[in-house]
Amino acid sequence: MRQKGLALWGKDNQTAKQIRQLAYASNRSYMTYKSYIEEQTPETAANTLVCLIHQTNYLLDQQLKQLEERFLSEGGFTERLYQKRRETRRSS
Repeated sequence: MRQKGLALWGKDNQTAKQIRQLAYASNRSYMTYKSYIEEQTPETAANTLVCLIHQTNYLLDQQLKQLEERFLSEGGFTERLYQKRRETRRSS
């Protein structure tokens, strides 16, 4: 975008808000965003993809947070494996 002189939209840009709202549409797919990516200006297409990247990063951050919480409460794979082995030995 910088090389082509395209503006990067802020989070308060009206079109960016519209694109972010598409995430709540049922049965969303590439077709949901297709008109913004293929049928608009290069600036709109690029900013649409930036919005999608931000949404993806948010979801990944949430997933990592949940995995961390699960690790802290349940332990890691090796710890769980050891617990299972101990339980098996005790019951034998």
